Amino acid sequence: MAIRYDLWLDPENVARHHAVEADLERYFMERFADYPHIRLFGEDPYDYDAPFNRLYDVLMARAVDYCDRYWRYVPTPEQLNRTFFRAVGRSNKFIRDDNDGDPSRHDA
Repeated sequence: MAIRYDLWLDPENVARHHAVEADLERYFMERFADYPHIRLFGEDPYDYDAPFNRLYDVLMARAVDYCDRYWRYVPTPEQLNRTFFRAVGRSNKFIRDDNDGDPSRHDA
């Protein structure tokens, strides 16, 4: 299996990796704006047909294509996942169910 991720091929190019990650986070935020409010998880967070889980899969694939076209860069799955969830945390498009299983929430 060939190594293809830019982060692994050129780990010293930190400025480029950070620029791509910042752009990916912005990219995800812009994509979220295309959707109505999205309910996070629900009773079964492992329901792969849930809207959030389908959105995740679609946007991951689109982000890989975007990075290739715009940056000529292949992000690692970890870079994609981290920037996606950073964008989810910053976005106002996501709604959490009252009973989403997060014991740290005091508003449920």
